[in-house]
Amino acid sequence: MTEPPRPRPLRHPADGRRHRRAAAPGIVILTGAGISRESGLATFRDPDGIWARVRIEDVATPEAFARDPARVHAFYNARRRQLADAALAPNAAHRALVELERAWPGEFLLVTQNVDDLHDRAGSARLIHMHGELAKARCLRCEAVLPWTGDMGGATPCPACAAAGGMRPHVVWFGEMPLAMPQIEAALERCGLFVSIGTSGQVYPAAGFVMQCRGRARTVELNLEPSAGASLFDEAIHGPAATVVPAFVARLLAEHR
Repeated sequence: MTEPPRPRPLRHPADGRRHRRAAAPGIVILTGAGISRESGLATFRDPDGIWARVRIEDVATPEAFARDPARVHAFYNARRRQLADAALAPNAAHRALVELERAWPGEFLLVTQNVDDLHDRAGSARLIHMHGELAKARCLRCEAVLPWTGDMGGATPCPACAAAGGMRPHVVWFGEMPLAMPQIEAALERCGLFVSIGTSGQVYPAAGFVMQCRGRARTVELNLEPSAGASLFDEAIHGPAATVVPAFVARLLAEHR
C-alpha cells in the first residue's frame, strides 16, 4: 500500500514575483508657472504677477481679440520677446524632469500649462502643451499652426495660405478648450503616480486632475507654497522648484532601481 501524495504547500500568488523588480507605475506630471519662475519668467497669479498688471478680459479671451486685436498682439509680442531673451534658460527643475523621463521604465507624460518653451529647450520629448505655445502662431483662415518667434499684427499674412488678418497666437485663451484633452484624460486614467509642480490649483481643468487620480494613484504636490488644492494630495513638498524637483526625482528613481 502506497502513501497518499502529500499536499503541496500553498503559494501566495506573488511568491513567484518576489525577486522581480516591481513594475514602475505610469507617471503623469503637471507643471505650471512656478517651475519657470526661477528661470526669470513672471508668473500669472502671484500678487505681483501678470494678471495683477493686465486684465484677463483685455488680452486673454477670444472676445478681447475680436474687440482689440492690436492690444492682444502687443501683449503677446512682448511676451514672445521676453522668451527670446538670451539669458533665459531651463533651470534644474526642467532638467530633472528630462532625467526622469529618460530613466523611467514605465509610461511617462509631462503636461504643462506653460506657454513658454523651457521644457522643450531642456529636452522633454513626451510633452503636451495643454495651453498652447507662445513660439507658435495659428491662422484662423486655414487653421495652420506654424513656428513663430517674431512680432505679429493684424496685417501679418499667413505663410501657409497668404491671407492677412487671421493670424493669432497659438495659445489657449480663457473660454477656449485646452489642447489634447483626450490624450491627457487617458494618461490620467492609467497612471499610478500624479505629480503637480508649480501650479496655483485655480485654473481648470488642470486643477481637477488630482481628483481624477485621488484614491487610485499616488498624488504629490511640489510647490513653493501650498496651492489651493494642496489638501487633496497624498504628499506635499514645498520649496523652490529648482531644489525640490531634483530631490524628488532622485528619490523616485532610487525607489525603482
